[in-house]
Amino acid sequence: MLSKDELIARGKYIVNTSGCEDCHSPKVFTANGPEFDKTRTLAGASQDIVLPPLDVKMLAGKWIVTEMNLTSWVGPWGISFASNLTPDNGTGIGGLSEEMFIKTLREGKFMGVGRPLLPPMPWQVIGQKTDEDLKAIYAYLRTLTPITNKVPDPVPPPKLTEYFAKK
Repeated sequence: MLSKDELIARGKYIVNTSGCEDCHSPKVFTANGPEFDKTRTLAGASQDIVLPPLDVKMLAGKWIVTEMNLTSWVGPWGISFASNLTPDNGTGIGGLSEEMFIKTLREGKFMGVGRPLLPPMPWQVIGQKTDEDLKAIYAYLRTLTPITNKVPDPVPPPKLTEYFAKK
């Protein structure tokens, strides 16, 4: 059995080597390309995100596109926005128990009971981790600085044209 500090360190290792920041952290652009915005680690897609115009007919079930922060995706499922994984109580996972966190990743349901988790979230892979690994991830995420960031709700396929017509 791991101590609390060992559990957190294990969770940090798993998060940092599993690509979680690739999707859940906004980026800053440097001469070397995009880098993680360390002021918004794992805060998800920005609550103020405005996706650029897109001809959704172009997708026709064959394309997936993302915006430059790599925190939002458009595909045959609609639009998905990376969740806020910080322990903010109102907009992140602060109100999510360890049990519900594990259930989310095992069953692919938002907050353990809601809508399906959407692509590109690889919950089918992450959900295969051991209970100890998932508990370690949860313990580490609870140590992050809470960031208030209400990620937009997903947009279902029938609303894509309407969403992009507003832009």
